[in-house]
Parts: sequence; structure tokens; C-alpha cells
Amino acid sequence: MSSSAAPILLLALAGFLIGGAYSTWKTLRWLSISLGACAVLAAAGAILWLR
Repeated sequence: MSSSAAPILLLALAGFLIGGAYSTWKTLRWLSISLGACAVLAAAGAILWLR
């Protein structure tokens, strides 16, 4: 994987995780919060990678 593709893939992963967090909010709150935390970590990793 090239170094320019990694942040894009991390941002895509963050978006996927946020969608999962949104869809599970009403049924499994603990899973939704976990997915949201992982999405924040993936987005932060992508931003830090670009710096």
C-alpha cells in the first residue's frame, strides 16, 4: 500500500464505522459508542498521517 492511499483508506474506514454506529444506536448503545470511538481513532490517524 502506498503512503498516499493509507489516509484515504482510514477515512473510508472512519465513515464506515460512523455509519455502523448510527445504525446500531437504538438497539445496542454500547456497540454504537465503541464503533464511534473507533471511528474517531481512525479519522485521527488519517489526519495525523497527512501532517
